[in-house]
Amino acid sequence: MKNILVIHGPNLNLLGEREPDIYGKVTLETINNNILAWAKKHELKVDIIQSNHEGEIVDIIGRANSTYAALLINPAAYTHTSVAIRDAISAVGIPTVEVHLSNIYAREEFRHTSLIAPVASGQVSGFGQHSYILGLEAILTIINK
Repeated sequence: MKNILVIHGPNLNLLGEREPDIYGKVTLETINNNILAWAKKHELKVDIIQSNHEGEIVDIIGRANSTYAALLINPAAYTHTSVAIRDAISAVGIPTVEVHLSNIYAREEFRHTSLIAPVASGQVSGFGQHSYILGLEAILTIINK
């Protein structure tokens, strides 16, 4: 059974409460339950973490290549600011898909630059909670090649 790591970045623990006009009313618990149901259906093991701390995310990614076939990450605000997360993804060398609930390119200009995208296999943004499942579908395609 292949293992996939899912990382939710800062403030995603506030989903359902935080700016519902941008992020919707879905909670992180609902997203996680959908991810786990999808993984079970596809006979994959998924570990899910959420952290508001850049260093913790870097540490987790740094250990990922010994356990996980791929990484699905919503780096949230760190998308635009974290060279450390970018470098950790690059260093571990496992297939990575970046996801976002909102379309970051239709938002404020500072959100248009992703430091993660150049080291990811691909990016899915703008499909709300479905971005995660679309990202997982992409990962499944990549790891089954």
